[in-house]
Amino acid sequence: MIQKKNNIGIIAFVLLAFLVTAPLYARNWKSPDDQKDKKSYLKFDATTASQGEALYNANCASCHGTPGKNNSLKSLNPIPPDLSTKASQQLTDGELLYIVTNGAGLMPSFKNILSEEKEWLIISYLRGFNKEYVQQLSKFDPAKSKLVKLTTTFDKASQSIIIQAIANEKTGVVAIAGAEVSLFVKRYFGNFQVDKSVKTDAMGKATIAFPTDIPGDKTGKLNVLVKMFEANYGEVQKTDSFDIGIPTDKPALNEKRAIWNVVSKAPLWVIGLYSMGLISFLMLLAYLLLNLRKIFKS
Repeated sequence: MIQKKNNIGIIAFVLLAFLVTAPLYARNWKSPDDQKDKKSYLKFDATTASQGEALYNANCASCHGTPGKNNSLKSLNPIPPDLSTKASQQLTDGELLYIVTNGAGLMPSFKNILSEEKEWLIISYLRGFNKEYVQQLSKFDPAKSKLVKLTTTFDKASQSIIIQAIANEKTGVVAIAGAEVSLFVKRYFGNFQVDKSVKTDAMGKATIAFPTDIPGDKTGKLNVLVKMFEANYGEVQKTDSFDIGIPTDKPALNEKRAIWNVVSKAPLWVIGLYSMGLISFLMLLAYLLLNLRKIFKS
């Protein structure tokens, strides 16, 4: 009996320690050393800041609030920081980019939602709240991404997607080694990442195992998105279609009668209720106008 009480006490202590220290770990979250010195290839100016503000309001303001207003979401633990403060502004551009891309603590990853260019636009907006900030541009040439060619093939034997990345340089075709490659399946409400991101080998190839249980359309077709990032060539995307999903004969969300559909396919009870409400309103309006006419006559 004493042993049982001791075990309960130890479990309670561990849980309490976790609840107390978890927020601290979230606050002390850091990006890898090799990401700290990463710089933007976009020059931050009034245009990029304006575009970044729109992206910030759409993706970040609900938790972090308006920079400088100290109105972040207080119900979260830890409370999301005001990104105009010194603590946030002392982070390097690379650290901010890594946090936005991969998330931190309760903050979700935006890797599947925002491109790297859009993430830099958000950072451009945030840097506008730091009068001491001086941008150091990356030496990367965005035009180099146009040299990249991505090819994707499905290997049935290994149930894998094989991606090859090459660049058509002036000196000839170059295999892009060490590039980060991510694979996604395009869905109605975003992109579903398949497995983890991998690096290309010396031949510019990367292999990602593909699940056998992802539903496709009637023929099993899936739209597969490949994202590649490499320091010299930037971010490149490519979409292909493969008949590698489970054939699923389900009507599209806009085919059946539903509340979110167009008027012609809205539920009959919604159309009836709306029509009754409209007729009642018009009858009430006619009654009021009739009585007003009587008042004016009298």
